[in-house]
Amino acid sequence: MSSVDLEKLKMTCGGRAMAVLTSGGDAQGMNAAVRAVTRMGIYVGAKVYLIYEGYQGLVDGGDNIKLAHWHSVTNIIQLGGTIIGSARCKAFTTREGRLAAAFNLVQKGITNLCVCGGDGSLTGANIFRTEWSSLLDELVQKDTLSKQHNHLNIVGLVGSIDNDFCGTDMTIGADSALHRIMEIIDAIMTTAQSHQRTFVLEVMGRHCGYLALVSALASGADWLFIPEAPPQEGWEDRMCARLETSRIKGSRLNIIIIAEGAIDRNGKPISSTYVKDLVVKRLNYDTRVTVLGHVQRGGTPSAFDRILSSKLGVEAVIALMEASPDTPACVIGLSGNHAVRLPLMECVEMTKLVQTAMNEKRFDEAVKLRGGITKSKLESACLCLPQSNFAVAILNVGAPAAGMNAAVRSAVRLALAHGHKVYGVHDGFQGLANGAVFEMEWHTVAGWTGQGSSLLGTKRTLPSKLLEKIAENITKFNISALLVIGGFEAYRGVLELFEARGHYDELCIPMCVIPATISNNVPGTDFSLGADTAVNAAMEGCDKIKQSASGTKRRVFVVETMGGYCGYLATSTGIAVGADAAYIFEDPINIHDLKTNVEHLAEKMKKDIQRGLVLRNEKCHEYYTTDFIHRLYSSEGKGIFDCRVNVLGHLQQGGAPSPFDRNYGTKLGVRAIQWISKKLTEHFRQGKTASVLTLKRKVISFVPVTELKDQTDFEHRMPKVQWWYNLRTMLRMLAKYQTSFCDYVPGEIEHVTRRSISIDAGF
Repeated sequence: MSSVDLEKLKMTCGGRAMAVLTSGGDAQGMNAAVRAVTRMGIYVGAKVYLIYEGYQGLVDGGDNIKLAHWHSVTNIIQLGGTIIGSARCKAFTTREGRLAAAFNLVQKGITNLCVCGGDGSLTGANIFRTEWSSLLDELVQKDTLSKQHNHLNIVGLVGSIDNDFCGTDMTIGADSALHRIMEIIDAIMTTAQSHQRTFVLEVMGRHCGYLALVSALASGADWLFIPEAPPQEGWEDRMCARLETSRIKGSRLNIIIIAEGAIDRNGKPISSTYVKDLVVKRLNYDTRVTVLGHVQRGGTPSAFDRILSSKLGVEAVIALMEASPDTPACVIGLSGNHAVRLPLMECVEMTKLVQTAMNEKRFDEAVKLRGGITKSKLESACLCLPQSNFAVAILNVGAPAAGMNAAVRSAVRLALAHGHKVYGVHDGFQGLANGAVFEMEWHTVAGWTGQGSSLLGTKRTLPSKLLEKIAENITKFNISALLVIGGFEAYRGVLELFEARGHYDELCIPMCVIPATISNNVPGTDFSLGADTAVNAAMEGCDKIKQSASGTKRRVFVVETMGGYCGYLATSTGIAVGADAAYIFEDPINIHDLKTNVEHLAEKMKKDIQRGLVLRNEKCHEYYTTDFIHRLYSSEGKGIFDCRVNVLGHLQQGGAPSPFDRNYGTKLGVRAIQWISKKLTEHFRQGKTASVLTLKRKVISFVPVTELKDQTDFEHRMPKVQWWYNLRTMLRMLAKYQTSFCDYVPGEIEHVTRRSISIDAGF
């Protein structure tokens, strides 16, 4: 769709009415979705209603259906749960209930409905839409209302912490639930380490093992139970042997993750209590059970969920406004980093097939139907590989980034499983030149997944002046391949090594770069390790800053983020916290822009809004520094608002890695070693064997460093074109700036098939 069509859409939406409701179980991020739907609906000129208490409120009507204003959803993006409430509604499952719901909608002229819930809620919405015409006919016959509003448009958003809906890579709430789980596991691991205990942790997932599987990978758990892949007969012996071996090799703790719906091959439930008793009886280990329960649904939503919900909510409004009587009901899902439109019933039917396969004990089929995410992660957790005999050196280069250690851990263990010798290198290329090389074993990397920063040590030093010493040490240690984990310097350093091959034969070995930097500025890839953790850290800082303003009237905060010249961190954080503006290098600003922003904030402060938040990327402008912007806002806002400045600094590099970065790092480490192992069995001198491991939308690939040169702005250390730039249009619209749709890329229609769900999302 072109931008002209979207501008026309904005002009023709005036007076149309739409409503949003949340149904079924709550999920963190639902409020961000409600905010995005409400504000985008108002932005395009529609009347927007909030339906309280889900379908029950729709059936009851009255004060449960309220007209929303821009400020109705102010300051809710950081709240968990759903401010408009959610409820199970038996009445809506009956025709009489749906008749009452139709009457309540038509009374207010609402013919567009956005439903945020699970597959049951969305199925109910589709039934409602299908029956709409006959429901209206019945109401006309009863003289309840005159014939009007002949068609109801439905768009769904999937809110479910289980990530159990086929067709979308992630559902609203799943990432936040993983944050809660990992916070608890990290805390438990410290006490388990102290007392040499075994912990059995039960997480949610009655029919879906996503949370259990991902948290097991993110924590380096010893054993895992999920409904879709029951353990083979005799699992008790194998599990106990695994735990015993771990202790013999020096581990002081064991973690077993079990989904609440875990079963054996015969469909019999496997309970956390049974597993605990088994460990105590067989091994006499001090063992505890922790059932996480509804804590997984609670708390503030993660940055991923806030951004995801905002993307999907904006796209839902556009899909509703474009819909015609012939348009099938759709659900807005995530494909890679893009919002897409999926035929609702195709998704629902595919989701039902998973449960059917499980009921019929076709467990391999159930895993396949869960899609590329579950299948690939399960394979990563259950590797059994052929042996070979080469030496792989692993080093970190550039600034530290959360997730580096997770990538090192999985790379080391998979390389050892392949029979390779593995060397760790302290302090990047400088360490390689100095011979700071040591052999790594399986237990060298125990517990690394949840550790922040870089345990190997990292430096920004480039190899160009160290080539001779690097070549000598490659020969000395008989290094067959290099795995370099780091940011822009890692990419540039491997490019320098590749270009020096004409002078040093020792450099003619496979080299792979895993992008890892909070700036997300490595060319060729959509996401770098550490960026998600950094956005969460910046978001949490901004949340606290906003909270501090709750006791103060009319205050604007200017917050500086890191990122070098790359504006990803500032833009993503801006969306996650509902910022009024985010200044970045890629989107040049002038004094007119600053004046417009000050006036916009001043106008807000005269009304209901009591605080403002402006983000500035650290290198967005040579002269418009953070201090300059602070002084400008302070001067121009005098008498209307006061201004404070905050520099987030290196807190964005610190902290434990997010679940996203732990699992992404684990996955990239596996993929890198698989690629290196393959190259080591080939005649690599004839091939392009220095590559960056990239993720573009849903495709993981290995792109030669030389092919990325034309895509790179070396002066500013970033790609020339960045996929996330069009998110800035959404940021402006949700902050109520008048802006053009030109940069907004509307979602495509994607059909849900067995083939489409088999594509690995990459994270």
